[in-house]
Amino acid sequence: MLMLSCCSVRMSLFAMGFLLVILQRSTGQFPRACANTQSLLRKECCPPWDGDGSPCGELSSRGSCQNILLSQAPLGPQFPFSGVDDREDWPSVFYNRTCKCEGNFMGFNCGECKFGFSGLNCTERQLRTRRNIFQLTTSEKDKFLAYLNLAKNTPSRDYVIATGTYTQMNNGSNPMFRNINVYDVFVWMHYYASRDTLLGGSNVWRDIDFAHEAPGFLPWHRVFLLMWEREIQKITGDENFTIPYWDWRDAEDCVVCTDEYMGGRHPTNPNLLSPASFFSSWQVICTHSEEYNSQQALCNATSEGPILRNPGNNDKSRTPRLPSSAEVEFCLSLTQYESGSMDKMANYSFRNTLE
Repeated sequence: MLMLSCCSVRMSLFAMGFLLVILQRSTGQFPRACANTQSLLRKECCPPWDGDGSPCGELSSRGSCQNILLSQAPLGPQFPFSGVDDREDWPSVFYNRTCKCEGNFMGFNCGECKFGFSGLNCTERQLRTRRNIFQLTTSEKDKFLAYLNLAKNTPSRDYVIATGTYTQMNNGSNPMFRNINVYDVFVWMHYYASRDTLLGGSNVWRDIDFAHEAPGFLPWHRVFLLMWEREIQKITGDENFTIPYWDWRDAEDCVVCTDEYMGGRHPTNPNLLSPASFFSSWQVICTHSEEYNSQQALCNATSEGPILRNPGNNDKSRTPRLPSSAEVEFCLSLTQYESGSMDKMANYSFRNTLE
């Protein structure tokens, strides 16, 4: 359950460069407007912009429908397959024509402003500051929690999730999508990017993750948070909303795990949240990865029970404690963003050390 931006550390300029490169097309998973037989069979996702009714807002010079551009770089050794996973060369399995937005416009139909811009023509610079959750006033903190609950209970207007692979959709002739609430769009999106690869039968490939353990870790999650922030702004009408962060450096325990914030411990069951927290009524999704693998199926966002959380009862051999301030500063001192084999065993790159 992602609620807080992980930390207050600075983002490297290298990662920011990655972010600027991928923003053009990484603005959604499955836009509702393209989750239909016609779009899938045409392999085109160029919905009209409501402002002028033209695909990608072309009549208003916001963008145009174009062939997607794919990297020609060879695959790394972590994934010794080709053509077996819908996420390879995303989104070409589903769509090979999408909106290419111009100027400061973005979105699946070029109907939004790029992050950091606002106004009718997306020309106004807008600076927003994320704040330490413990520096919020009581009303600000309560508003944040209310926004989370609203997102958990509001159906997404723009996005749906896939409940089957492209092959299971009969190459697009049998669309398999379902509605989902705004909050769980992002739970599912994170699951989808990091799930195992289904190879058919009972075979899966576990040693791959399209959002972690590689150079895309930082920019992918930065766009993920920016999109999540944007969706909260849209459903609340609060354009100044930002995700607060918990600065966990040197923390000895989970100080946000109280009913005032993210929910305290249940008085009789340490794995459950306190009934005094409204998070105790939330249902989680996409937690049964082995079950999905055995069925060669995708998470379909069915409720899978209450939030389970037991701070301090983690695997101490893997994560003995939260990082110290000195360790964070050491990580920030590393000048090489990525190194060598670009995997979880590569030492002394900024990305790998951070991750």
